Amino acid sequence: MKYSFIIPVYNVEQYLRDCLNSVLVQTYPDYEVICVNDGSTDGSMAILEEYQQKYHQIIIISQPNKGLSGARNAGIRASKGDYIFFLDSDDWIEPDTLKVLAEMQRGEDLICFNGRRFFENGIIEEPDSAIEETQLTGWEYYNKYALVSRKFHFVCTVLRLYRREYLLENKLFFEEGIYHEDNLFTPLACYYAQTVKVIPYCLYIYRIRKGSITQTLNVQRLFDMITVANKLSEFFIPIRDIDKRQLYREIAGEYFGAFTSDIVKLYGNKDAEIKKQINWESFKELSIYPRHRRIYVLLKIQPILFRLYLKLELWVKRRS
Repeated sequence: MKYSFIIPVYNVEQYLRDCLNSVLVQTYPDYEVICVNDGSTDGSMAILEEYQQKYHQIIIISQPNKGLSGARNAGIRASKGDYIFFLDSDDWIEPDTLKVLAEMQRGEDLICFNGRRFFENGIIEEPDSAIEETQLTGWEYYNKYALVSRKFHFVCTVLRLYRREYLLENKLFFEEGIYHEDNLFTPLACYYAQTVKVIPYCLYIYRIRKGSITQTLNVQRLFDMITVANKLSEFFIPIRDIDKRQLYREIAGEYFGAFTSDIVKLYGNKDAEIKKQINWESFKELSIYPRHRRIYVLLKIQPILFRLYLKLELWVKRRS
């Protein structure tokens, strides 16, 4: 078996057929489709059973609701393919996706591709600029591209094909019970990847819809941002033999970004709670750039000073 699609399914009856159809019309035949019904309460399960009766590639796993991470992990454990393709159940892929991937990959741990966003008003966004690069390690790939501004964010797990054995050998599973799981998974996946190929093709279409996990604001999302930053710092700070400058920027950015989150604006001042959650010792070590050091000091003293500093930065920028 060459490819294993892993599709978490939770209350997506409106979109599920489009997702499944995009896989089942693939011009490359060697694949399985693992659909993890994650406690759906709508008609999603009936749709899965309908498709399973028609298509031998469909495998259904049913479990109580564990969230996106728990569903993906169940799919990883059940998969048989050489490569794993994570596909969200409200998204879809291009018809020749597997054919392109089969032609391009040569046993790399990660094969990275492009995607574009689809909005509910019918607009399909132009994809980001294409990238093509070979013979990278995962860490070279991360440091080169992680903080490049893109419409379809680098951190999104669905923009890569993963060699299954490499995931299992390095125990690369998703942290369960948190939001922002991709923000934790992707840096670790890049760290362990020995070989990476980036191909210039746009293969994935990401649906932006109201009510999806990524479009929903709540307080737990805020604290999970900090949890991810803490876990990444705990993992990477002790490693002394790699260049971590880009990662430092990203993790420190998560810390001070928590104080300016839309969630803070929606739910009122959360400064005291946020300060309790942050690993300040790690934050200090991660603040290796002058701006981050200033922000670290201001947040430690009083977050309102940090917000005033940002307003001053913006004013100066507008004046220049």
